[in-house]
Amino acid sequence: MGAVTITALKVLIALSLAGSLVVQLLLLPLVWADLAGTPSVARVALVALAAIFVFTLQASAVCIWRLLTMVRRGSVFSQGAFRYVDTIIGAIAVAALTILILAILLAPGAAAPGFIGLLCGAALVTFGGALLMVVMRMLLRLATLRETEAQTLRSELDEVI
Repeated sequence: MGAVTITALKVLIALSLAGSLVVQLLLLPLVWADLAGTPSVARVALVALAAIFVFTLQASAVCIWRLLTMVRRGSVFSQGAFRYVDTIIGAIAVAALTILILAILLAPGAAAPGFIGLLCGAALVTFGGALLMVVMRMLLRLATLRETEAQTLRSELDEVI
């Protein structure tokens, strides 16, 4: 991956993180105020779910940033990359659960059935994203094993020479 691509991705991640901070610091308090007429349990649940969802996006963005840094350094095929990939998998799974919980909370008459169906579909697709990351983790494991094997063979070859 080229330096320009990595820089462009990091700029996009930085902008996304800045936007998510705006959501957390400005928009969520406004949503809280707008929901003043709703029951307190629903109000807390909706704002908490939104905050959790934004946090999962932030956690994923930070981990992707770290992985991009590892790519630039040439150290992505190491054991250190797995903690970031695992965090991304967990964050995507939590985001999917958050969407599903929102659908469940809105289902008893709070929203149109089609909207609930869309939320359930979004949760399903998001779970699919987590499963895709599990596959990517397996590929990273294979690449890491190959890299370790190649290093071992290089060191043995250096000894022979």
